[in-house]
Amino acid sequence: MSDGEGELSLRERKKRATRQRISNVATDLFKARGFDGVSVAEVARAAEVSTMTVFNYFPRKEDLFLDRIPEAVEVLSGAVRHRAPGETPLAALRRLTLELRDQHHPLAGPNDNFPAFWQVVIDSPALRARAREGLEEIENALSHALAETAQDTPDPALTAALIVAAYRSVYVTTARRLLAGERGEATAEDHQARMNAAFDILERALTPA
Repeated sequence: MSDGEGELSLRERKKRATRQRISNVATDLFKARGFDGVSVAEVARAAEVSTMTVFNYFPRKEDLFLDRIPEAVEVLSGAVRHRAPGETPLAALRRLTLELRDQHHPLAGPNDNFPAFWQVVIDSPALRARAREGLEEIENALSHALAETAQDTPDPALTAALIVAAYRSVYVTTARRLLAGERGEATAEDHQARMNAAFDILERALTPA
């Protein structure tokens, strides 16, 4: 349990556990039968909750599978908002990528579980559309965080767009290697090296002369 989880009330911890259990059940069903081959009602029955409970936690069916989008929005924008005094937004985001890697966090980058998970997304137009929306949500949240906490950023929206594009480029390159059959351990070091190189490029491009 993380420090943040320890500060949560018992009720909130139970809600988080229920949400995760529903998402886990849905993920297993979607992997086995495809996203379009499983209804929300079937997920509810398998998770032993009501359909209304599922929708209370996940307003859209797509969010049952892409359930980490809200976390990604919070974690990335939070790194900018709550960075250390004197730390630049890019430095805070670079540090975040290293922390997520060390924690083996799902948001750190693709791993050996990636191919089966993302094949479901690739096979579903609805999930592909939701994934694109998720990137837009992250970009908007970063833009607002930059505008509110880094007033010297000349164009927060453009800066956020460039950051998200850099993340996406590195992620997609690693994803393609894993989908082609490489193992996560063979790509992890290169993934982090390319992420660091991406931040180097961003810093050169976005740091005033």
